[in-house]
Amino acid sequence: AVKSYLRTECKCHGLSGSCTLRTCWKKMPNLREVGARLLDRFNGAFKVMGGNDGKTLIPVGQNIKPPDRHDLVYSANSPDFCQPNRKTGSPGTRGRTCNSTALDVSGCDLLCCGRGFRDQTVVVEENCLCRFHWCCVVQCKKCTVRNQLSLCL
Repeated sequence: AVKSYLRTECKCHGLSGSCTLRTCWKKMPNLREVGARLLDRFNGAFKVMGGNDGKTLIPVGQNIKPPDRHDLVYSANSPDFCQPNRKTGSPGTRGRTCNSTALDVSGCDLLCCGRGFRDQTVVVEENCLCRFHWCCVVQCKKCTVRNQLSLCL
């Protein structure tokens, strides 16, 4: 993903831009470009199984082209992290804190696996208005803070 999209950049050296000497180097692509290409390949990945000759990969499913060297393939399905699974050590996502306003991976829609979420207000006591008193003493007051949490169902 990085190596195949390296760009050559050059700079000219010389009196008044005459380019008597050129210095060139390979420059890596922007990280967002690399990430976007990898995401496209990830979304287009398909399942394969090994052929009888031990060298070829055969697509699992119908009407799928044989993979080429740029395709992303997998041979085993990923575990379902939405449900608890002792074998993989996954606790599942039930009761997990999520962000109800986010549309990315921290958002409740994705983290709660489509099961929904509930909002809950939690009252927490924290140290606040802390003051340092000369040599070695910090005194704080206790403040009650209300936090709004979203938890997966």
